[in-house]
Amino acid sequence: MFYYLEGTVTVLEQGLAVVDVGGAGYRCFTTLNTMSHLETGKKARLYTYCNIREDAFDIFGFYDVSERRCFEMLLTVSGVGPKAALALLSVNSPASLAMAVVSDDEKALTAAPGVGKRLAQRIILELKDKVSKENIAVSSPAGPSMPASGKKSAEAAAALAVLGYSSGEISAAMRGLDTESMTVEEIIRQVLKGSVKETK
Repeated sequence: MFYYLEGTVTVLEQGLAVVDVGGAGYRCFTTLNTMSHLETGKKARLYTYCNIREDAFDIFGFYDVSERRCFEMLLTVSGVGPKAALALLSVNSPASLAMAVVSDDEKALTAAPGVGKRLAQRIILELKDKVSKENIAVSSPAGPSMPASGKKSAEAAAALAVLGYSSGEISAAMRGLDTESMTVEEIIRQVLKGSVKETK
């Protein structure tokens, strides 16, 4: 419904920000990461996800598009609701959460309040399953343009697929990056940084 809300931050509470847009205050549930970028009385833009039910109309706001995309991917996992997704993204950045899935790092996920080992295992299993086709496409490139750091590129591509990026988007975003001299997480961060710039 709303792609983003832009206005003055009037209220900051735990997990909650209110943005005044033209005299109307929009309550947005959010992550600790997003809240660290906000300040009462200052302008902000939050990329939104609306959860509409019979008894509620909840808006979730995120500082950048990559965090919102990660939130939406988490909601596709059975047993993960908005509260758990916000908790996961409060203790993990999108890049580190994607790496946790790719590297089977359950501890990074169970660090979130309310996320136990069984749910962490389900998140890893289901998100890996969702991106397996994309991963095959991006981790087996052919041709002379394939860099020596192909393994790192493939791992980064798999992590980006966890965040909802298609193989075409990943290939375009990684073009021109000096992946040979970068770590996997640096590659992911650079791609995410580029996608944020394009939306602003």
